[in-house]
Amino acid sequence: MNIVPKFRVISGKVVNGLLSQNYESLANIIEKTYLDHGQGLTINPDSYFLRFKHKPNARIIALPSYIDPINVGGIKWISSFPDNIQEGIPRASAVLILNDGNTGYPLACIEASIISAMRTAVSAVIGAYHLRNKNKKVGTLGIVGNGLIAKYVVSVLQSLQWDINQINVYDQNTDYSRKFSESVGNKTGYSFHISPSLDDCLQNSEVILLTTTAAQPYIHNLSLFRHNPLILNISLRDLGEEVILSSYNVLDDVDHCLKANTSPHLAEMKVGNREFVDATLPEILNGTKKLPDNKKPIVFSPFGLGVLDLAMGYYIYQQAIEQDSSVEIDNFFYDLSRN
Repeated sequence: MNIVPKFRVISGKVVNGLLSQNYESLANIIEKTYLDHGQGLTINPDSYFLRFKHKPNARIIALPSYIDPINVGGIKWISSFPDNIQEGIPRASAVLILNDGNTGYPLACIEASIISAMRTAVSAVIGAYHLRNKNKKVGTLGIVGNGLIAKYVVSVLQSLQWDINQINVYDQNTDYSRKFSESVGNKTGYSFHISPSLDDCLQNSEVILLTTTAAQPYIHNLSLFRHNPLILNISLRDLGEEVILSSYNVLDDVDHCLKANTSPHLAEMKVGNREFVDATLPEILNGTKKLPDNKKPIVFSPFGLGVLDLAMGYYIYQQAIEQDSSVEIDNFFYDLSRN
């Protein structure tokens, strides 16, 4: 009996089609994976960074992971080349390899930039939902950094029926804000306002989404957050450590987030401890931790766990087989004899 699985390739077009069919399922998958992770049912080692002397702002990252309940391992190999933006192409590109948990053989190679963007967006929205006591009605959402990830977050919000009165947008490049407002506004029906300054966007938004390519903190003014907003710290390096230390802090995973000079990591290095971390998202989801109401800003900093990519990738793998939309590679594993 041949126990070696068939190897499949799943294109970005197929991935995009499958992910856009049922956002509720994606939210359930990500939430369950967070709960599995909190119960120790996953393996999520450190990410590994490949950097380049000739291009210091670029990197390629390996995120290996394993999820016990589905008995699947794998690795996301994702590049970040910020200079791509100047050429009119996305900063990130990625593939995801799934491995069978019984034999170790690869099951599939899946285009993963869409998976990565979608799981980032869904995890942000799940965090917002539970940190706002499941309230989907938002007066003003502020978005700093008007690129691809922001587009996915707004799409998820709209698909999961969030009621948002106005979206304030700010980007260093005003043209990005204009194009973002027009494109995403037409697709979602939300009302957009281009903020004249960063301070204006932050001060006038009750929920703030940070999706920039910032390499180091540039937001230090605590008075911008006197209204105690929820800050979705997706890009991880926008906020000065003083903002982190003056807020309630929720991370998706403490050890993963407190590294690589993220804003929470800088805060840890400044004070020499982790006492400013109030909860992890799995603790919020399973009810073991709850934050006080409206006393300080809340900062949710998800580092982005490989197990989330893996869970979403396995869902795509199953759906692609069911809908016959993967490409099976004949004889990919050729010599299977031990003799």
